[in-house]
Amino acid sequence: MANPIPKIEISELHKGFGQKTVLDGLNLEIAEGESVVVIGGSGTGKSVLLKNILGLLTPENGSIKVDGEETVGMSWPDRETVLNKIGMLFQNAALFDSLSVWENVAFGLIEGGGMKRNEAREIAVAKLSDVGLAPDIGKLSPAELSGGMRKRVGLARAIATEPEIIFFDEPTTGLDPIMGDVINDLIVERVKQLGATALSITHDMASARKIADRIAMIYKGKIIWAGRVDEIDDSGNEFVDQFIHGRAEGPIQMDVRAG
Repeated sequence: MANPIPKIEISELHKGFGQKTVLDGLNLEIAEGESVVVIGGSGTGKSVLLKNILGLLTPENGSIKVDGEETVGMSWPDRETVLNKIGMLFQNAALFDSLSVWENVAFGLIEGGGMKRNEAREIAVAKLSDVGLAPDIGKLSPAELSGGMRKRVGLARAIATEPEIIFFDEPTTGLDPIMGDVINDLIVERVKQLGATALSITHDMASARKIADRIAMIYKGKIIWAGRVDEIDDSGNEFVDQFIHGRAEGPIQMDVRAG
């Protein structure tokens, strides 16, 4: 029986910077074990949404619950407990250049979990294998990796602690279409293997269609449409229709200034 309490529940979330409103009463629920992808153009608040859930930003108003527990205003020890449930693949992998590949993968295990290095290294090598990388890759530095390999290492790090929740920030940015599809397949496989709840943000519709159970579109700080992947082509929403087909003409007007 499915858990009736959403894994993540966001209600009336507001966040601005100075005079600029970024999130304007955003509402979103993600069920346990569900993969939700939030789509939207650049500057629509996708990354700000993630940072609010992670506690890197504090909203002016609204509620963010994880497993039914309010996280807005939470003390640091309680926040740390929540963060221990979360893994994250950052937009550009965000690997530590001063650490080897395996140390990057094992970072959360050693620094966050206090695991001994030998044990953490074994897990790191296993996770690298899970994303299709040979053990020898673990000895390299991030600077020696291609863009696709860096993404794989970032994914290995995101799953190393076997989190309950994984965030994917623009997982295919900077990759060619074939490598992007490889990363999408790996995301689907690893999320399913862990039984994790996933929240991804992207403007890549090929990625969204492959990794999502459900897609939500953000526009002007609100979720303006949400539904199953197979419903998006018949959403009946002119904003969604314009975005998914990449049309310049439509209700979404890009802010383009002559240089």
